[in-house]
Amino acid sequence: MQPDNETYVYRAEGYCPICETETIFSARCDWFRDHLICERCRSIPRERALFVVLVSLFPNWRELSIHESSPAPRGGSLRMKNECACYIATQYDLTIPFGTSHPGGAYRSENLEDQTFADQSFDIVITQDVMEHLFDPVQATREIARTLRPGGAHVFSVPIVRKQEPSQRRARLTAGEIEHLLPEQYHGNPMNEKGSLVTVDWGYDILDHLGRGGLAHSMHYIDDLSRGIRAEYIEIVVGRNLACGTMI
Repeated sequence: MQPDNETYVYRAEGYCPICETETIFSARCDWFRDHLICERCRSIPRERALFVVLVSLFPNWRELSIHESSPAPRGGSLRMKNECACYIATQYDLTIPFGTSHPGGAYRSENLEDQTFADQSFDIVITQDVMEHLFDPVQATREIARTLRPGGAHVFSVPIVRKQEPSQRRARLTAGEIEHLLPEQYHGNPMNEKGSLVTVDWGYDILDHLGRGGLAHSMHYIDDLSRGIRAEYIEIVVGRNLACGTMI
């Protein structure tokens, strides 16, 4: 039985770039970023935008080594897990030592700012809505750069909430304690019932800030409702490792 279209603010046919099939995109509220769902793979717009950028830059992604930090069990993350033999998922899990795998084998525990991976371990690093939750995103970028092979890239989504305005700190660590500079704000986190604290409200100057981490950054914006890519804050950032060496 088809659902009652009157319960939707949007419902239309389209083509999903993640499940690569004709599908229906639907939303029950007008905040498309989290609610414009592909009814086949359950992906949302920022995930579809990221996958389009990933495939355009690395059409051979299945043959590469991919590290994804904090993936969701749907959409592009699930497809990479199922189709890329050298895909590894990590979570910031303080219940087990960093560098060890969860007993269920679903992920490895890693601190993105101080990783246990060896140098040049990966061709691609993926993060989806992670960089706004780090206390030291530049150090995380340095670590990502260290673990990337020459020609590799960090491909990530991050909400650019301040747009042309300068990025703004919401929280920082001071002598090991969290100092809140603005009212606390949290996003969903499967590893923590309280959620993930937002530490930075990013603007377009994110490229300058993260550029200090050793990667060359660019920003990609896609607006294509036929592919279910339309929402607020769906810019995709790519940090390339331009170090000399064998390119992918």
